Amino acid sequence: MTRGNQRDMDRAKAQKKLAEQNKGKKKDGVSHAKRAESDAEIMRAKQAAKEAAKAAGQAAPAKK
Repeated sequence: MTRGNQRDMDRAKAQKKLAEQNKGKKKDGVSHAKRAESDAEIMRAKQAAKEAAKAAGQAAPAKK
């Protein structure tokens, strides 16, 4: 009832697959709520700048 090295091969394959899935993900220790608040603050600042430029009669500043 031996399976040879099939179990070890499957474990190695699973670890490799998991490593590939997690390759591009960030792990910076910031919670979801803090990140959402930070992103919202950035968007509010961008929106305020755009509204100020529009009120001044200018086109929106070009992206870098």
